[in-house]
Amino acid sequence: MSDTSTGPLRIDIWSDVVCPWCYIGKRRFETALAAIGDDIEIEVTYRAYQLDPTASPGRTEAVRGVYERKFGGPEQADRIINHVSGIAAESGITFNMDQALRANTLLAHRLLWRAGQTSSPISQPALKERLLAAYFTEGRDIGDPDTLADLCAELGLDRDETLSFLNADAGRDEVAAEIAAASELGITAVPTYVIEGQWSIPGAQESDTFERVLRRLVERRAQNS
Repeated sequence: MSDTSTGPLRIDIWSDVVCPWCYIGKRRFETALAAIGDDIEIEVTYRAYQLDPTASPGRTEAVRGVYERKFGGPEQADRIINHVSGIAAESGITFNMDQALRANTLLAHRLLWRAGQTSSPISQPALKERLLAAYFTEGRDIGDPDTLADLCAELGLDRDETLSFLNADAGRDEVAAEIAAASELGITAVPTYVIEGQWSIPGAQESDTFERVLRRLVERRAQNS
């Protein structure tokens, strides 16, 4: 039975769709939620964060080159890619980092914002999963409007309507506000899970850690109510 004495536990997840640990964290977090089941009522909202806000809209770059610059050369890039790919595999995720294309993620975040609205026919987690798989597994350009429209169509959204949304301004200010809120909260790395606006869980924790912390916070909230 859900714990509804003080309403659902509200969790805001700041993450990016080009962040490997965000994908791993999502899978581990969902494993924790499955273990919790109906014991705790949880309301999850994905919030926007950009690992590379300087990425040029409309352009892509092989992720390997990005990693070589960021981590200090080919050997270091190989080490990081192999490490994170191995951990992803443990969660049932296939990383094809040799195919991944770094792109600006603002359009993807606007679509995630739209999916979080009550009128949306698809869920944020479903869209987030599709975007992550497109980037990490399929080597798709998640900064391209046509690609994004195709991905949304796979989930049942009208392709032309998605393109019209992306060509308009809806969600721009809201996404900018989410990115700014991350800075105000002191979030400098993702994923970061902010619970009830008070407690923060940084990083892609193990699923049992997520479960243990969430249960403990519910107990604490009940004691303080």
